[in-house]
Amino acid sequence: MGIALGVDIGGTNTVFGLCDETGNILYETSLPTKKFETAKDLVQSIHDDLKERGLTDSILGVGIGAPNGNYYSGNIEYAPNLSWKGITPIAQIFNQAFDVPALLTNDANAAAIGEMVYGNARDLSHFVTITLGTGLGSGIIIDGNLVYGHDGFAGEYGHIQVIPDGRLCGCGRNGCLETYASATGVVRSISELSSPNKAASNLINIETPSARDVFNSADEGDLFALEIIDYTAKVLGQALANFACFSSPKAFVLFGGIAQSGPKFASTVKKYMEESMLIIFQDKVEIRISSLHDSNAAVLGAASLVWNERKKYE
Repeated sequence: MGIALGVDIGGTNTVFGLCDETGNILYETSLPTKKFETAKDLVQSIHDDLKERGLTDSILGVGIGAPNGNYYSGNIEYAPNLSWKGITPIAQIFNQAFDVPALLTNDANAAAIGEMVYGNARDLSHFVTITLGTGLGSGIIIDGNLVYGHDGFAGEYGHIQVIPDGRLCGCGRNGCLETYASATGVVRSISELSSPNKAASNLINIETPSARDVFNSADEGDLFALEIIDYTAKVLGQALANFACFSSPKAFVLFGGIAQSGPKFASTVKKYMEESMLIIFQDKVEIRISSLHDSNAAVLGAASLVWNERKKYE
């Protein structure tokens, strides 16, 4: 029985794993993305790791999820959160290294497929996955099909401008949603959000704070940390209310470290979403948390590209 290689290329880490068609992950590990000067170096390292373990011979195909990954061209194109600039022919590089078909999609699209096939959206035909990582991505499912758009880039919710003349984004524009509602956005709020509780917060004494530090501090009752989380949930909830007008999803499925902080964040997002929701959509859209914890959703989603493609020709 063959296996698929699923690869999730993120701005911080690249997670890759081998899984069978039923979703059993047979091997999984990660590498720091920024360690590799070129995409070829990363792919070679992945190949060497699997080769050393004798795991390459059964691979039928490679599925790749990456920011700004274009399903049609197989290229990563101008990803703001990756150090590889311009256009990177990542599918071709994997094809040459492994000598099997390689398919690419946006990392959030991969998470959406994984959620639909193996996770908390198995009962849904209309939903949107929101990935809350280094940036913010989205995978849109309508009638059980992933929406790519005419050029492969549909679903860039993270780069919809939600605050006029707001924070500078890595894409070069201002006020994009991911500059507020992402791990990076949460950290930026420590320095950029004004509050009378700021001076007393332990967050300002952490040399290199993380989003996890903010959530941990909030759990300990830090008032400024609580304000940051509430502000993040508000910006995200209001944005989701606007997005509901586009595809009328049954649910938004939140994926990533921020989402896994617990139901309190999700319920706060839901509250602000309902407050801003067009009346015909009120109380119709759920907020769900991914049931595929950690990296599984992205790896399984990326690998499922292989199985979906094979089914087309069965």
